[in-house]
Amino acid sequence: MDIKERARKILRDWDKTEYIFGLNCLDEIGPLASKYGKRALIVANKRYIGRYGDQIKVALSKSDVSVVKVVDGAAPNTPKEDVYRIYKEIESSDIDSVIALGGGSNIDATKGAIVLSALGGDIEEYFGTGLVTKKLQEEKKSLLPLIAIETSSSSGSHLTKYANITDLSLGQKKLIVDEAVVPKAALFDYEASSSLPKGVTIDGALDAFSHTFEVFCGANETNYNQLEEIALTAIDLVLKYTRRSLDNPLDMDAREALGLATDLGGIAIMIGGTSGGHLTSFSLVDIIGHGSACGVMNPYYAVFYANAIERQLKVIEGVFKENGYITEKSYSNARDLAESVASAILSFLKDIGAPTCLKDIDAFKEEVHIARALNAAKDPTLRMKLQNMPISLTSDDVDEYMYPILKSASEGDLSLIKQKL
Repeated sequence: MDIKERARKILRDWDKTEYIFGLNCLDEIGPLASKYGKRALIVANKRYIGRYGDQIKVALSKSDVSVVKVVDGAAPNTPKEDVYRIYKEIESSDIDSVIALGGGSNIDATKGAIVLSALGGDIEEYFGTGLVTKKLQEEKKSLLPLIAIETSSSSGSHLTKYANITDLSLGQKKLIVDEAVVPKAALFDYEASSSLPKGVTIDGALDAFSHTFEVFCGANETNYNQLEEIALTAIDLVLKYTRRSLDNPLDMDAREALGLATDLGGIAIMIGGTSGGHLTSFSLVDIIGHGSACGVMNPYYAVFYANAIERQLKVIEGVFKENGYITEKSYSNARDLAESVASAILSFLKDIGAPTCLKDIDAFKEEVHIARALNAAKDPTLRMKLQNMPISLTSDDVDEYMYPILKSASEGDLSLIKQKL
């Protein structure tokens, strides 16, 4: 089966969210949204409402859905101030549903705002796992239906239970993890991603890679085969098509491929959890895009995980060999294999113009960002990322084992990583 058709089949079989995807499918938003009422509020940045607003409004009106209000969307990385602003607009509107039009940051902000519209309080009350569902059950309430129109091959937020929200004053991203915030319906017209700047395209490709790589590294016997198929398909799409998308942004074949890879990443994180790369990325929010932050960290975490993920590394090695990033080689131990795979990932990062170590990032300050990342790793609301690691850590282990990983990523020197026995 063709790699793209394999990806489509995985997505068609997914049943958590009613989902329409492909090229030139935006007009299908009308029948999709009409299932959730006749009065909708749209949350969208000016860029996207300017480009697609009229088309969406016409499609909605043909299905007897009226747009009550259009609210300006969130800035990159979902500042919590935007979550509160959008919440107030929802709170003051007589609506049946909310449509979020944009990339992951805007969809995440809308998720948070809908939570506040139902439950009130401070958004920080819901950081962690399952706290929204718990309070909804206690108060016998439900959330307004969210319909997500994705425009960026990036986070997969339109398919997931995650909402990343940033405290800009601290430069730290936090996370809501809850089945309650999964959009009721979603649409992604992959053509929309053709307008993305180069840096956002790189971020999206690396987010797709990181979602599938990290989750596959943490696979267990129950979900291993499913996650292997998802990871191999997504990683192959990223390796084959990222460079093409950067060289020719209007290459729709390549844009569709990266969109499919992004969506597979979204499914992956609904099956398993991300770990070290994502955890550290939350502390780099002020200096680099999320996907690139995850991408630059994952080679270094792969070496730390070596003894626990040899099976996965052999599979991932095969994809990188097929795409010309690894030559034939024998390995004496798991660490050698991990360093070979890590070096291949670093070669790919270099090939697409992404940073290969933290010091490649102009605004990176070791004394600031490493300290912030270590502190975040000890935050109870982010504990799940430590627990999701194939070699899991507790907060007491962070300084001993995570500091060498961060130092290694800072210097670009894999030899600095300390293994946990």
